[in-house]
Amino acid sequence: MRIAIFTDTYPPYINGVSTSTFNLANCLKANGHEVLVIAPRPTDGKMEKIGDVLYIPGIDLKWLYGFRLTNIFSNKPMSEIKKFNPDVIHNQTDFTIGMFARRCAKRLRIPIVYTYHTAYEDYTYYVARGIMDRFAKRIIRTYSRDLADRMTEFITPSEKTKEYMRLVGSDIYVNVIPTGIDFSIFKDDKIDKKKMAKFKEEHGIKPTTKVLLLLGRIAKEKSMDVSLRGIAAYHKKHPEVDVKVLVVGNGPFKEELELIAEDLGISSYVDFIGEVSGLEVPFYYHLADIYTSASITETQGLTFMEAMAAGRIVLARFDSNLTGTIINGKTGFFFTDDNSFVSQVEKVFSLTKEQKNAIIQEAYRHADIYSLDKFYENIMRVYKRAIRKCW
Repeated sequence: MRIAIFTDTYPPYINGVSTSTFNLANCLKANGHEVLVIAPRPTDGKMEKIGDVLYIPGIDLKWLYGFRLTNIFSNKPMSEIKKFNPDVIHNQTDFTIGMFARRCAKRLRIPIVYTYHTAYEDYTYYVARGIMDRFAKRIIRTYSRDLADRMTEFITPSEKTKEYMRLVGSDIYVNVIPTGIDFSIFKDDKIDKKKMAKFKEEHGIKPTTKVLLLLGRIAKEKSMDVSLRGIAAYHKKHPEVDVKVLVVGNGPFKEELELIAEDLGISSYVDFIGEVSGLEVPFYYHLADIYTSASITETQGLTFMEAMAAGRIVLARFDSNLTGTIINGKTGFFFTDDNSFVSQVEKVFSLTKEQKNAIIQEAYRHADIYSLDKFYENIMRVYKRAIRKCW
């Protein structure tokens, strides 16, 4: 089968959609399918095909967190896609690339599968800037419902996102398929121990240091400030504990987050690492004693599953979307406010080695439902059903 995958982000750019698309493409190729990924070129306006990725021109929208506006009527990319002759289009986004995907599906008369990765209502402030935000959310709900109706098959990565589609009034059939994860890249034997020893020395991480990791796009909706406030509360209660906080990633909220760390009086032990490549991400998980996130805007929570795969303890702000991923006290821990954050960190740091290993092993077993094999089986069922609809 030949599959054309449309996405607005792709490695080396790292976020949930980028990781999901990369895993999808590799999973399909590993099972003998031909794949063409269509993504905006991150640097300039030149169209270029590198391997199985077709980079198309795009205008950088700096005010919208670096998304790129692409020309949906460009003939050159259309010619390349026609040449590839896809059996099905899998659209991973709904920006101009998504519009281009729909145009291609219509022009080529082939089915289009859509994965609803992003809760767009959580991003309206980037456009509305607080003005008429409620009206903007209403438009998003109407648009999401109409968008779903145009797809041959519709996928959400979690039950929460499916419930959202019902909330906005959509009655289409929804395939709930969690994104698959390549567990092998997170194993301990894949980590460069010399590099890790050097990093620890450079960042003052001693054998007794407790390391907390925040990883991902540093944006307002990710609520990293909530995690920092919880960490500050813990340190205030336990000043005797040597703590190091690693913030890995970049984004529009970075400078403000750095100021928050200073205001909280914790900047001396909070290291902002910056953006790293996808291949480096497992390294940072393995540095941590706890991976924590306060985001409640995730459609699935890929980073939690990655942390589990790396054998880390996860601490998440409670969100119904994560109840299928994290079982409190068994595969990870939930917090709701500063006080519960502190008590949960105390609990994690008081675990015996045997108790900690039991949680890690249970988390790893639980995460198996997100294996690439299961992901592939589910995706292929959707593709085949979509193709049958267009016979």
